[in-house]
Amino acid sequence: MQNNVMMQINTDFLIIGSGVAGLSFALKVAKFGSVALVTKKEIMDSNTSHAQGGIASVFDKVDSFDLHIRDTLASGDGLCNRDVVEMVVKNGPDRIRELVDLGVHFNVKDKERTDHKSRDYDIDFDLGREGGHSQKRIVHAHDMTGMELESVLVAHVKNQDRIALFENHIAIDLITISTRMKRGQIITTHEDYCCGAYVLDRQTDQVKTFCAKITLLATGGAGKVYLYTSNPDIATGDGIAMGYRAGATVANLEFVQFHPTCLYHPDAKNFLISEAVRGEGAILIDSSGNAFMEKYDPQKDLACRDVVARAIDVELKKSGDDSVFLDISHKNGNFIKERFPNLYEKSLTFGFDMTKEPIPVVPAAHYLCGGIATGMFGRTDLHRLYAVGETACTGLHGANRLASNSLVEALVYSHTAAIQAVKDLGALDFSSTPDPPPWDEVGTTDSDEVIMVSHNWDEIRRFMWNYVGIVRSDKRLARAQRRIESIQKEIHEYYWNFRVSADLIELRNIAIVAELIIKCASHRKESRGLHYNIEYPNRDDSRWQKDTIIRRPFVG
Repeated sequence: MQNNVMMQINTDFLIIGSGVAGLSFALKVAKFGSVALVTKKEIMDSNTSHAQGGIASVFDKVDSFDLHIRDTLASGDGLCNRDVVEMVVKNGPDRIRELVDLGVHFNVKDKERTDHKSRDYDIDFDLGREGGHSQKRIVHAHDMTGMELESVLVAHVKNQDRIALFENHIAIDLITISTRMKRGQIITTHEDYCCGAYVLDRQTDQVKTFCAKITLLATGGAGKVYLYTSNPDIATGDGIAMGYRAGATVANLEFVQFHPTCLYHPDAKNFLISEAVRGEGAILIDSSGNAFMEKYDPQKDLACRDVVARAIDVELKKSGDDSVFLDISHKNGNFIKERFPNLYEKSLTFGFDMTKEPIPVVPAAHYLCGGIATGMFGRTDLHRLYAVGETACTGLHGANRLASNSLVEALVYSHTAAIQAVKDLGALDFSSTPDPPPWDEVGTTDSDEVIMVSHNWDEIRRFMWNYVGIVRSDKRLARAQRRIESIQKEIHEYYWNFRVSADLIELRNIAIVAELIIKCASHRKESRGLHYNIEYPNRDDSRWQKDTIIRRPFVG
């Protein structure tokens, strides 16, 4: 590779992803070492920026940690790690106070005190309620909580001299080094550890080698594996795919959360109608104006997301309609405009006035509860590699994420992971780490068959929606497995013959994640949480109250 020295970046911490998890981690570790923050588009382009509802945490006097823990465990349908749930719930308030101290403005009841530091008084947040929660505990910034968090964190990151920002850089693969530990002449251990990543500069088409002592994956979720999703275009499962290829264990990828209420309109790409709307009294109705959720759950419209999404799916299959409707028009119009200013204005652009009429909605892929398996401090089982946020499977969500638990998980785990990573930085011996080999593209040419990328991208997303969606069967999963095996062969041949591009990298990643979802779903012979198989409609604790674990076979 020409000018390879100019394309090697050495850093203490490499962070891949610029959502709340990656940004929070960066700010905490920058005090202890150099940081390279890689993000595949602009820094503000993340799932976090699209988060509307808020952060679940206990602040109300009638609420308690025990209640939040109980709600989380109930939502997780028997698969949550209770130790993790307790840690996240009990640490949530402190992490939110940190955000207030950084300048994040949440809705509070006493509007005169919004600029005060959190430690100067007990914050009286204007708390919301969402599905699955027994109390009001959603801390929010109107209906644009994620954008508020992202804006403040980005501003702090850009003011940090020790954080080098690499926008429009897409990671290709992690770099791992195999080491052999010897006692005399006998090889006793073989282990891999991560020492950085190969990254494509999208503006120059050059591949850069990032050498790092600690690497963090915080690339978000994988909603683009499905045809219909609330996620932005960046959500292609990059971190999960890279971690798996490098040898990290993944878990529970069958549990894909479909958000019940995305706006149904041909031009409303990725537009989510927050669960907070139902928390404020909105009702789901069919095309005849009949409320239907009472048939499916005692909590009606505030049931957990898996229940609501399946209920809508059943109603649509029975009626043949294109959508159901979300109606909050019975509430005061001024209240709606003040509580949901972004949703109100955005809906108007599509011709719907939510203060006067129901809004057409359908479910869409929203959140991946599985991911790279981590311990209590964000460590993966690949040495020197951490994962946080939606990329990780921490044990918090189990079989179904409780609404607004994702941001609090990201905040708590970026905090604990930063503490542990700083300890590792000081304790590990990095003196013998060899320089990784330069990126090798000898024998490759520029692609002359870009149609392969676009065709396979479209086919994966369609058969995942049809065969591995809200309701599954063994027959559908088998069809999906056959299709992904065929597509994987094409992608593998294409990848090694042509120079990498951003589109090819993302296609390769969604194919890996799709295959992992199919394998996990095929393995679980029951219905639990977000995984519903019509051939095994009941939960079976005697056989399946356990995580689904996949490890890549070692090739040496």
